[in-house]
Amino acid sequence: MTILVTGGAGFIGSNFVLDWLANAGETVINLDALTYAGNLDNLATLVGDERHVFVHGSIGDFDLVSRLLAEHQPRAIVNFAAESHVDRSIHGPGDFIQTNIVGTFQLLEATRAYWGALTGEERENFRFLHVSTDEVYGSLAKDDPAFSETHRYEPNSPYSASKAASDHLVRAYHHTYGLPVLTTNCSNNYGPYHFPEKLIPLVIHNALAGQPLPIYGDGQQIRDWLYVKDHCSAIRRVLEAGRLGETYNVGGWNEKANLAVVDTLCAILDELQPRGDGLSYRAQVTFVKDRPGHDRRYAIDASKLERELGWKPAETFETGIRKTVCWYLDNQAWVNNVTSGSYRDWVGQQYEGKQ
Repeated sequence: MTILVTGGAGFIGSNFVLDWLANAGETVINLDALTYAGNLDNLATLVGDERHVFVHGSIGDFDLVSRLLAEHQPRAIVNFAAESHVDRSIHGPGDFIQTNIVGTFQLLEATRAYWGALTGEERENFRFLHVSTDEVYGSLAKDDPAFSETHRYEPNSPYSASKAASDHLVRAYHHTYGLPVLTTNCSNNYGPYHFPEKLIPLVIHNALAGQPLPIYGDGQQIRDWLYVKDHCSAIRRVLEAGRLGETYNVGGWNEKANLAVVDTLCAILDELQPRGDGLSYRAQVTFVKDRPGHDRRYAIDASKLERELGWKPAETFETGIRKTVCWYLDNQAWVNNVTSGSYRDWVGQQYEGKQ
C-alpha cells in the first residue's frame, strides 16, 4: 500500500510524512518542487528508510505526475503543495497563480486519468485529499461566529484567492467527474520545521539573534492557532473516514491576538534562555506598518470534524507553543541552515523601513 504526498518537504507536509511513517508505516511517495520553503533537512531522519521515496518535481508537471501514479499505484493522494505566504503573494502573485491554480489543475487532470483506469476495490477506495486554508473565507469581525464549512468564500489576498480557486477546482472535479475528493481547511499552523518567515518562528529566531520582533499594525489581528501535529492527525482521520465530496474545517480552538502570541513567546524564552542583560525579550518588540488588506480575525469552527469523525486537538496553545519553542532551541543547526542570505534579503524587504 502506497500514498502520494505532494509538497511533502514543506512545513506541514514534512510533519505529515514523518507522522504518517511513525503511525501508519505505509510507503510514501513524496513529490516536492523544493522551492525556498521546501527543505530536505526536514526529512533527514528518513534517510535510508525504504518506505520514503522522494521525487523532486512539480505538481504542474502532468507527465511526471502521471508516471508516478502509473509506477507506484497509490491508493490516495494528499495534496499539500502550494505557495502559502500572504506577504510573498502581495509582492509576487504570479507564482501563486501558477502553483496553486494551474498546478492543482494539472494534478487533478493526472489523477482523473489514473483513477478513471482503476477498477473494483482500487477504484472504490481511492481518495484525493486537498489541504487548504481558513483564509479562503475572508475576515471576521470581533463578535462574528467562527468559520463553518458553509461560510461564503471571500478571499482578500492573492494567496487566499489562489487557494480558493484550487478548492473550487477540487469540488468541481468531484461533482463533474465523480473524483473521490476530500478537502480540509485549516487554521494557522505552528510547530517544528516552520520556515522562519511566519510569525512564531520569525519571533523565536529574531529574539535569539537580538533583532527586532516586527509586529504588524497594532498587533491585535486574531488567529486560531493549530499545532501542526494535531493537523496531521486530523488529515489522517479525514483520509480514513471522511465523506466523499465533503469539506472539514480543522482548528485548534485557540483564538489569540498576534501581540498576545508574541508576549507568550517572549515569556517562555525569558524562562528557558534569558537575555544576557537581564531584560525581557519584549524589549525587542517593534511595531511596523500594517500589510495591505490584512485580515483582522480568523476563527475556525471545527465541530463538524469532531461530531462526524471524533477528532479534536490533543494540544492546547499553552502546551503546543512550549513544545515549539523547545524544538527551536534544540534545533538551532536546522534554523541556521534555512536562514540563508536569500531569506535575510526577504526579511529586510518585508519589514525594514516600516517602523
